[in-house]
Amino acid sequence: MHNHLIDSPSRTRTAPRRARRPAGVRQAFLAIAALLMPVAGALTPYLSPAALEPSPDGTRLYVACTTANLVQTVDVGRRSVIASTAVPAPPTGLAVARDGSRVYVTCAGPTSQIAVIDPAAGSILKSWPTGHTAMGPVLSPDNRSLYVCLRFENVVARLDTDTGKVLWQTPVAREPVAAALTPDGRWLLVANHLHNGPANADTVAAVVTVLDAATGTVAKELQLPNGSGVLNEIRVSPDGRYAAVSHLLGRFPLPTTQLDRGWMNTNALTLIDLESMTLLNTVLLDNIDRGAANPWGLAWTADSQTLAVTHAGTHELSLITVPAVRARLDQLAAGTNAPATTPAAYASASRVPDDVPNDLAFLVGMRRRIAFPETDRGPRAVAIIGQTAFVAHYFTDTLSTVSLDAEKPRPESFRLGPAVPLTPERQGELAFHDAGICFQGWQSCASCHPGDGRVDALNWDLLNDGIGNPKNNKSMLLTHRTPPSMSSGVRETGEMAVRAGIRHILFTVQPESVAESIDAYLKALRPVPSPHLVKGQLSPAAQRGHKIFNDTQVGCATCHPPTLFTDLNHYDVGTASALDQGVREFDTPTLVEVWRTAPYLHDGSAVTLKELFTQRNAGDRHGATSHLTPQQLDDLVAYLLSL
Repeated sequence: MHNHLIDSPSRTRTAPRRARRPAGVRQAFLAIAALLMPVAGALTPYLSPAALEPSPDGTRLYVACTTANLVQTVDVGRRSVIASTAVPAPPTGLAVARDGSRVYVTCAGPTSQIAVIDPAAGSILKSWPTGHTAMGPVLSPDNRSLYVCLRFENVVARLDTDTGKVLWQTPVAREPVAAALTPDGRWLLVANHLHNGPANADTVAAVVTVLDAATGTVAKELQLPNGSGVLNEIRVSPDGRYAAVSHLLGRFPLPTTQLDRGWMNTNALTLIDLESMTLLNTVLLDNIDRGAANPWGLAWTADSQTLAVTHAGTHELSLITVPAVRARLDQLAAGTNAPATTPAAYASASRVPDDVPNDLAFLVGMRRRIAFPETDRGPRAVAIIGQTAFVAHYFTDTLSTVSLDAEKPRPESFRLGPAVPLTPERQGELAFHDAGICFQGWQSCASCHPGDGRVDALNWDLLNDGIGNPKNNKSMLLTHRTPPSMSSGVRETGEMAVRAGIRHILFTVQPESVAESIDAYLKALRPVPSPHLVKGQLSPAAQRGHKIFNDTQVGCATCHPPTLFTDLNHYDVGTASALDQGVREFDTPTLVEVWRTAPYLHDGSAVTLKELFTQRNAGDRHGATSHLTPQQLDDLVAYLLSL
């Protein structure tokens, strides 16, 4: 669901622009909104399992329970929890030593912690601090190094497992969320959640960064197909031949008039050939009339023959026969169009390799698609032990088992903790991530607003203000407190935007209770502290930038007053183009979390804030910044990135 949601295609917007609020009313509204801003609360009663890792002997399974700050130990044979270890912050990832003697846990926060657990004792042996939102931990073959993704610092670090000392630290593209090491320990492949360029370019796609594991040098960037984003997992096959990446493939150049046949979002898996370190191809996980929304976790069987993929939005598990996929791809590369021995060639529309990322029937005959029951919602992490897949369900605190060698696998599940009634906020979080409320399951609200209602960094041509005028996706954070919604302000309130999104982007009609729960979830979202803060405080440069921001001659605070950093009005700031069809005024966005919402402006044309001020601020209509020195401009940007 977008923050610039659409009207029915048969209607045009005729409502007049809102009159500008008097200053006193605006300030009163802002003061009340500041009092209503949520503060950090206690742990939730939910476990929210988000990562799984088996012990080397396959007798134990470790479960990272994100919202409970726990790591559970599951006895695989008994299918029950036998131990729980409290960790200092939400656990996002697990790595197990080859001898099973240690479990390394990334515990995410503005200053994350790496906790080292002794699984035999169920206690933390030691911990050390690291950067912002650590996740995706990977151990070196000799267990002497731990590679960690620092998501909001856009950095990957190599740490010494004895001391926690940083051995190297390398910038990568944008929001690294997962990493995988080749079996020989030579290459570290990093999945970057979002693209880091302009949204109005012809090609807009996230990349996989390939690092030399010893030195941290960037060896290569592998750009995924156009529209690729929302990468969630990357895994290397045990035989070292392939890496697999789960992601979305957005069809952003198309106006969002329908969802049929993946018109707006398709759900994909990209295979990387590790010998040549090139993309093998991207296959779609959807069927022609049934989406497979939000591919998330990945796991390989020990023989590298089968790849398991969870679908967090449609609550399913796909089991893909990789040799058959490779054979079909080789057949296409050789120019052979005759049917192969599998049904895939007969059903598939692909005739050359470039057809595959658009072929909704390519996996026919090479993939089993298994649905979980209503008691298991939000499958994210998956691990395989022998011929059994274990799947963790984020919203129901359950763990499913699926037999891979069964002719018709039937999931069986058990609880990781007691069932807890869902609060309205938790029910809304589930609905926001649930493609079951979307026509044919093609997408969920979280498809375009991943990372707790934030951005996919794409431009979408929604129909609220005509066709042919795409606009950049906006964060849902504070959307109910900063009306109106969407860049052109066509929805008077966040509540109206939620209901319009269900009707005209998910293309269904839902009970009012669904929209109300989503409202509750979005209202409960909290800003994440900026990675540009220094021990929670403004840096010296940001302090100088704060003064510039509040300088009346510069004028930033006039339209972006604290605490919401918007005056809730709309202006012509000189950024309209021919694509905007005569519309020149755009809503003033909040600057809260502006550090994570690039690219900027309604058309996504500015990659950085500095570019916005130096290249997209004609006539000083984004604030009088043309007279600022380069140092002053850097200071101003430093302050904005700290909000």
